[in-house]
Amino acid sequence: MSTRRPLYGWLTSEAISLTGTRVSMIALPYFVYTTTGSASKTGLVALAEMLPLVLLKILGGPIIDRVGPRRISITCDVLSVPVVGAIPLLHHLGQLSFPGFLALVAVAGALRGPGDGAKSAMIPSLVEHAGVPMERATGLGSTVERSASMLGAGFAGGLVAAVGPANALVVDAVSFGLSAAVLAWATRGIGGAAVRPEGTEGADEAPYRQQLHEGWRFLRGDRVLLGIAVMVALTNFLDIAWSSVLVPVWAEEYGGGAAAIGLLFAVFSGSSVLGSLCAATWGERLPRYATYLVAFLVTGLPRFVVMAWDVPVWSVLVVAVAGGFASGFLNPILSAVIFERIPTALVGRVTSLTTAMCFVLMPLGGLAGGLLTDGFGLTVAMLAIGLAYFAVTMLPALDPRWKEMDRRPEPADPTAPARAAR
Repeated sequence: MSTRRPLYGWLTSEAISLTGTRVSMIALPYFVYTTTGSASKTGLVALAEMLPLVLLKILGGPIIDRVGPRRISITCDVLSVPVVGAIPLLHHLGQLSFPGFLALVAVAGALRGPGDGAKSAMIPSLVEHAGVPMERATGLGSTVERSASMLGAGFAGGLVAAVGPANALVVDAVSFGLSAAVLAWATRGIGGAAVRPEGTEGADEAPYRQQLHEGWRFLRGDRVLLGIAVMVALTNFLDIAWSSVLVPVWAEEYGGGAAAIGLLFAVFSGSSVLGSLCAATWGERLPRYATYLVAFLVTGLPRFVVMAWDVPVWSVLVVAVAGGFASGFLNPILSAVIFERIPTALVGRVTSLTTAMCFVLMPLGGLAGGLLTDGFGLTVAMLAIGLAYFAVTMLPALDPRWKEMDRRPEPADPTAPARAAR
């Protein structure tokens, strides 16, 4: 079997899953806002999904290290098929109440938490199995993510407009099943390193609580890793307010409906694909710290400012092109830094905790965006969140410890491919 098939299979599985998730990302909030007219209820849906997602992501790390990320990832995807599929089914039957809808969204979020954590935990082992540099792999992963987001957003906008947001969720349900099938096929029969990270064989012997604490102790002791997690947690909080509430409201008031949402996300994601490809190609030679600062300057505040006013849609799209391209450099850089600093035996626990911290404020993002919009209007909400985004992303310019991002591990053998630090 090709040594790179598991990595490429993982990337394909991610592309399928992320395309479906992008459909639900547009369909769910738009469904709620168009049926209730309430920005607050729209934000409540984001809370219902993200709260169990974060909780199960935190608690799932030791299980991932025990059972193996491959098995957890496939299982969570398979179970997500009937859960997500129940939403359009019950809607057609006239049995979908708002509390029932929130419950299904919560279960879907609970499955996505450990599922996403497991997929992330597979990366170091798959990269080592394929023999490629970490930044090349994270750049390709980010490219797949942005490409799936672009295609999914464009498709979702047209799909929601054509068949309605509830029916569009069928695509998300099907994508989970296809994602699980591809990952199971691509990684079948490979060595234990790609199924369960090397160095975790004794993880079963320690009590669950101790394993969880070991992951947190390592994360807390790494100042750069902890700083990245806190910064991303705050930006994710603001991004959720933007994508799940402010953008749907902007589309209804200024943009022209669901098609405008799909177009905006597609343009932003398409530009991100180009940025991610550039990062995959030249990321090893770029100064990480300076690239981080410039990328966030371009992708942050400008999009909030331009969308705060009733301006032509084309001007919003121009800003989205620049912001999307800049954002494409961020995930490859940050992901490479994260994986380089985590020991193999702690990959499942630390990556789960890191991503959980990145997600921890997201359940409140949609709710805050909804309350801010209902209370002060779209313009004030956009400007307030945009300024907060600028402050959060530029604070690392004042903290010298962030310059440690530029430190790269040296390969053990000069002739060997670069790989994550152990």
